[in-house]
Amino acid sequence: MRTVKSFVMRAGRMTEGQQRGLDLGWPKFGLELSDEVQDFDAIFGRQAPRTFEIGFGMGHSTLEMAAAAPDIDFIGVEVHKPGVGALLNGLLTQGLGNVRVYSCDALEVLRHCVADASLDRLLLFFPDPWHKKRHHKRRIVQPEFAELVRRKLKVGGVLHMATDWEPYAEHMLDVMSAAPGYRNQAEDGRFVPRPQERPVTKFERRGERLGHGVWDLKFERID
Repeated sequence: MRTVKSFVMRAGRMTEGQQRGLDLGWPKFGLELSDEVQDFDAIFGRQAPRTFEIGFGMGHSTLEMAAAAPDIDFIGVEVHKPGVGALLNGLLTQGLGNVRVYSCDALEVLRHCVADASLDRLLLFFPDPWHKKRHHKRRIVQPEFAELVRRKLKVGGVLHMATDWEPYAEHMLDVMSAAPGYRNQAEDGRFVPRPQERPVTKFERRGERLGHGVWDLKFERID
């Protein structure tokens, strides 16, 4: 498995709300990286469809999805503390209980904490495209990533990716089309229309006004 990181740690100033989220929300919703597979049924206190989100940013989409689907459990992973604090503060403010949060490398969580064939969905929205060619090896979507995700998804589970950088969209399509055990859900074998369950971000709306595109990909585990 590749060890090149797909993210760069950066310092960020915490707002009062974000610090409140960390102080009060982390004991309630935060999870620590473990070397053992976690019993998420016990952690959430129920059996429910499970969605795993890599890199939730400031947590706006996560909050919107969790509020709209209280019957689904969400596991979100983000390395940047202000974003973690913002999501936790939102969970407290909105009184949501169907989200748990890691603040570490999402691939390590997948490898060590998530049982095989246990996820209904894995979300990867707007990952760093690493524009420069010499940095392409840092892109998270690689053949090894596709195989790791395939193992963690249930048969019938879906990997949903979105990007606003067309060359990265093509890279995602190439990697996933070559990965065994998947079926592209796009009718034309390329990209799907934006699914209703993916919230439109403020950044995305601004890009649409400027004529920028967004590409969604959905690949279903079939084997």
